[in-house]
Amino acid sequence: MKDGKCGVHCLAFWLLWIGGLNWGLVGLFDWNLVETVFGGWPWLVKLVYILVGLSALLMLADKKCVKCKN
Repeated sequence: MKDGKCGVHCLAFWLLWIGGLNWGLVGLFDWNLVETVFGGWPWLVKLVYILVGLSALLMLADKKCVKCKN
């Protein structure tokens, strides 16, 4: 729990980094890191994409949760 953030916000932060890096690699080199790592498990690739999208919505809402410090 870095910077007073709860585990959910920390996870969302890192998932957004992963998603951003992945889209940067897709745009620059037409190389999808998530599919390269988890390509053998299509359901896991889809789950990562869903979690990245949910993380973006969570961070976009930017509401303080009960567990986060002000």
